[in-house]
Amino acid sequence: MIECSHLSAGYDGRPVVEDVSLSFRPGEVTVLLGPNGCGKTTLLKTALGLLDPVAGQVLYDGTDLAAMTPTEAARKAAYMPQNRPAPRIDVRRMVLHGRFPYLSFPRQYRAADYAAADAALKAAGAADLAGRMMDTLSGGQRQKVYLAMALAQQAPTILMDEPTTWLDPKHQLEVMATARDLAAEGRAVGLVSHELSLALRTAHRVALLAGGRLMALGTPEEVWQSGALEEAFGVRIGRIQAENGWHYYYL
Repeated sequence: MIECSHLSAGYDGRPVVEDVSLSFRPGEVTVLLGPNGCGKTTLLKTALGLLDPVAGQVLYDGTDLAAMTPTEAARKAAYMPQNRPAPRIDVRRMVLHGRFPYLSFPRQYRAADYAAADAALKAAGAADLAGRMMDTLSGGQRQKVYLAMALAQQAPTILMDEPTTWLDPKHQLEVMATARDLAAEGRAVGLVSHELSLALRTAHRVALLAGGRLMALGTPEEVWQSGALEEAFGVRIGRIQAENGWHYYYL
């Protein structure tokens, strides 16, 4: 579990978001929502140790992230960024990068690493891309490969920044279903999303950021009922009930 305790995150000592306390808990999908520029990605990167906290601390299973080595942290949490360059390597080799935290020097992959990469490609719906070169893929295809690389890391927590970017509606649903499946396996899943309706359908908990602070934290139902979503986004948000649960819309 990753716990952010009174965390302020930003750049060059200047906070973008302040005094945030929330946790990414096993068995749950926690979705970070909020307007553009509210600090969602900054908070995610700070929780991963990619940025130093301006204030507060990040705990991995009770241990201060600042006291952990990069390898120790990488075995606890995997990251799928929103954007990443496409190197001139094949897809399977790219996904194998997710196994780096488990390799000793010199870096030589074992049978277990190849098996983990192949299983991750299948789980991400990218098995048919294994032999392709990364720089020949579409944006949506690359997203699936980057998801596979994060899954290959086999960390108990996975944090994803806009994982449905570039994806068509069918594959957006598949990625969000994968997030729920990971939570059902006992992993902690955190993700940033601008797909409001899809995010609310997927989340067990919603962390709403706005105005440099954590505006609301709770179940989708609780956050919707509070009116905080409408206040943060400046739009009306309604919902309808279907066979598979509540569907949210805005206008």
